Amino acid sequence: MRPAVVLLSGGIDSTTTLAIALTEGYEAYALSFDYGQRHQIETDAAHCVAKSLGIKEHRIAKIDLRVFGGSALTDDIAVPKQRSQTEIAHGIPITYVPARNTIFLAYALAWAEVIPANDIFLGVNAIDYSGYPDCRPEFIEGFENLASVGTKAGVEGRRFQIHTPLIKFSKADIIRKAVELGVDLSLTHSCYDPTSEGLACGGCDSCLLRLKGFSNAGIKDPIRYAKK
Repeated sequence: MRPAVVLLSGGIDSTTTLAIALTEGYEAYALSFDYGQRHQIETDAAHCVAKSLGIKEHRIAKIDLRVFGGSALTDDIAVPKQRSQTEIAHGIPITYVPARNTIFLAYALAWAEVIPANDIFLGVNAIDYSGYPDCRPEFIEGFENLASVGTKAGVEGRRFQIHTPLIKFSKADIIRKAVELGVDLSLTHSCYDPTSEGLACGGCDSCLLRLKGFSNAGIKDPIRYAKK
């Protein structure tokens, strides 16, 4: 089996991506981050997902992006609620964490060099594409080029590939794919602003996109919400 590093947040997208990597025959090394995020409960979800799918290894890297802030997820900034689909689809939202995927991929690349693995999986998709600049195909291609010239392994001839199997999927498509692969979606967490009990708020962009995805897919969302 070929080893691969899979970035795992504990959300639907990264969980489905992990399931796809396993289905394609990769030996998965899942990497999650405790980066000072408001919704730190997602690391618990990532742990449960990793355990349920029976992967090779799961590590949680502890970094603190609150030192920079600049995002509603890492700073004292309110998480937007009840935005329309039009508002969500346009512009870069305040929940964007500066350079987050660049940082996460750099960690994944470091681990890939050590394992060693040539493949990295990332669960970016078409919904995020319109808002987050570090979810675009140009970014992925640019990072692959960086990996080739900026690592010992790359200079010695290894070629790293970043797999983004969901990049053209809608949220409904991702949910259908997860169900097809037998993923337990009740273990996943998407909310940016959960309650102290861990319930999804039902009003942030991530909750709204998740609820819309389940509705469009004709499937009941198995997690609990404080309100919908």
